[in-house]
Amino acid sequence: MRSSGLQDDAAALARVGWAVRRLTGGPGPEVDLSAFLDRRDPETMADEAEPFADRAGGWLDLMAQAAVLHPITRACMGFHLWSLAGLGQRGDRMEAAVTAARIAASEGKGAVFSPLAMGGAGGLRAGGSPDDRFARWLDGMETAGLTAMRHLDDIEAWSARAEAAMSPLSGRTPPALCAVLTEWPLVSAPMAEALTGASRAAVQRNLAWMEARGLVREMTGQGRYRMWRVAN
Repeated sequence: MRSSGLQDDAAALARVGWAVRRLTGGPGPEVDLSAFLDRRDPETMADEAEPFADRAGGWLDLMAQAAVLHPITRACMGFHLWSLAGLGQRGDRMEAAVTAARIAASEGKGAVFSPLAMGGAGGLRAGGSPDDRFARWLDGMETAGLTAMRHLDDIEAWSARAEAAMSPLSGRTPPALCAVLTEWPLVSAPMAEALTGASRAAVQRNLAWMEARGLVREMTGQGRYRMWRVAN
């Protein structure tokens, strides 16, 4: 759900880590949703409210009835059933989006990963008939895929431009730093130091050189904890 932006919010970073772990391994949501989410009821939930496991059971029953459908279709269905099943009390759709992404990638015949939010809000918008919601879901996947491919094309073009501009520089740090910036959307000096094996001074010197020539942009505007990205 587009957990993006520069921030030093530990809670936000923890949520990103939570999402990555669920997208890359462990049991799937259609087996045991509570275990997949590692979710228990919030401490502030009213005593008379239905336990999460019971609400999850209703969602799982509905998903089981759709077992014959394609994973991408089930992903859309699961996402839009989330709030109807009473699973979104905290107003947070991140769990629904991560669950849908994992379902779409299941069985090896769905989408390995589709950054649906890159296609705009339409694919994730509720409202309308099931047919309308599914059509927006598919349109959002297509738009997101094209957007991601354009981004990768831009990164490839930047890499060629940076390699040509940095060719007069000596040493192994310039090409190594270029490779790191190509692979990662945001890079700090300590991160670049660890990934390139170069000294902090060499990394900072090369980043300053690249920034002066319009190859990279510093994104934080701070004196400390600075982050750079490629300048397309």
